[in-house]
Amino acid sequence: MPAPSPPISEREQRILGIIETARGKRAKFRREPITMAHGAGGKATGSLIEGLLVPAFAGEASVASQLAELADAGAVAVDGLELAITTDSYVVKPLRFPGGSIGELAVHGTINDLSVSGARPLAMTLSLVLEEGLEPDVLTAEVEAIAAAARAAGVQIVAGDTKVVERGHADGMYVCTTGLGRRDARATLSPAALCPGDRILLSGEVGEHGTAIMLARGEFELDADVESDTCSLWPAVDALLDAVGPSLRCMRDATRGGVASVLNELARASSVAMLVREGDVPVKPAVAGAAEILGIDPMYVANEGKLVAFVAPDAAPAALAALKSVPGCEQAAEIGEVRTEPPGMVLVQTSFGGRRVMDQLVGDPLPRIC
Repeated sequence: MPAPSPPISEREQRILGIIETARGKRAKFRREPITMAHGAGGKATGSLIEGLLVPAFAGEASVASQLAELADAGAVAVDGLELAITTDSYVVKPLRFPGGSIGELAVHGTINDLSVSGARPLAMTLSLVLEEGLEPDVLTAEVEAIAAAARAAGVQIVAGDTKVVERGHADGMYVCTTGLGRRDARATLSPAALCPGDRILLSGEVGEHGTAIMLARGEFELDADVESDTCSLWPAVDALLDAVGPSLRCMRDATRGGVASVLNELARASSVAMLVREGDVPVKPAVAGAAEILGIDPMYVANEGKLVAFVAPDAAPAALAALKSVPGCEQAAEIGEVRTEPPGMVLVQTSFGGRRVMDQLVGDPLPRIC
């Protein structure tokens, strides 16, 4: 049982009140040129989605409700059949990196968005944007990687498209996907279901994908053995649903912006507070070392095979045991809990006993990671 956190002082309450007021304002899309930060999963991304896209597309109340939750997949009902649909684009650079490639990443990223929405992945469409001059061996390797990842996940690729752009306009290739899944009857997931006392579970060590990409670029003189964690999350989701079912409140995969961005998005969406115990967050020593040298918090670094799950307090031990039984999730941990105050904010209980605010990502510390 984690030790209770110290009471919040009056000074802390004043500071948190100022931050809460500022963050409570509706995100606005500034009429300025797009920057790389708009694709990093942090504040700029939020302003683009909430300030421009949601108001433009949320015409019907049902659609508005789905977009307001900013879920990883949308719900579609066809003759009583509950489906989930998601779409994504992959622009990672370099195309191949330790532990994976853009092809595997495209498959895993798509089916993971379906999985954490409580849907069993069924099928995908695939669109390839190829750059003039792309070597045939590179293209063949990525097509084979896509096919192998889809087969391993039990997902069919049922349609596609191919476009070619001028040399120098696509970093070799981009991959665009749409995924379709069937809602699992065991899943009743929503940010609105989060309650004070719920436990926050993390399926494994954080920051591996973003760190692997950073090292693969060779932009820093760092020597560390780090591989991307790209993989299918459906086995972990299936195990959680089997173990705790209705006690599983909500899930997200922590990709762009890392675990910190996921927690902030859900805290805002559900108007609850979250307290994360810094010392309980699993991080590989090589990732922690690279992050420390570069001044990056691993909680903001991208993952491609980790999920954050929120479960009722009495179900947390069973949920954690279920996660740890899944290959690749042996380092799963309970890292915090849901609180009531201050609403919409994430606090970190540091290893030194203090507290700090874990805000949304600002800027773009690691571009083109997915």
